[in-house]
Amino acid sequence: MKLSDAVRAARANDDWDRLIQAIPFAVFLRVRMEVKGERLTCVLPGDDRLVGNPWLPALHGGATAGFMECAAILFLLWHRDSEAIPKTVDFTIDYLRSGKLQDTRATMQMVKLGSRVANIRVTAYQADPDKPIAVGYGNFLLPS
Repeated sequence: MKLSDAVRAARANDDWDRLIQAIPFAVFLRVRMEVKGERLTCVLPGDDRLVGNPWLPALHGGATAGFMECAAILFLLWHRDSEAIPKTVDFTIDYLRSGKLQDTRATMQMVKLGSRVANIRVTAYQADPDKPIAVGYGNFLLPS
């Protein structure tokens, strides 16, 4: 099945696991997608294997960044009928506070969508959306 067919089937059946299966690291992280109307939120479940600082315990920064990059790619797949996975050109992240060992959510915003490149802003938060743990910006090369 082509990726664009998987995207259409996921929309029709509200079965977003098909998109997650297209990104092995998202599968490893056990990312979930929650779609409510026109709003997509990705969820990283709190898990002991993602701990970076066991004394706090706090999420590993790499797990947070990887989750946010996966969320941006999933957002692009959800937003458009892609024939292939968008390729990351660059992804920068600002860590704002420690992530606790609990579910982390990410919301995405399309900053710019061109014919070849998309710029996405990702905000990761836990209990309070007004207190993000990290903000990331990514540029992605879109499949032609």
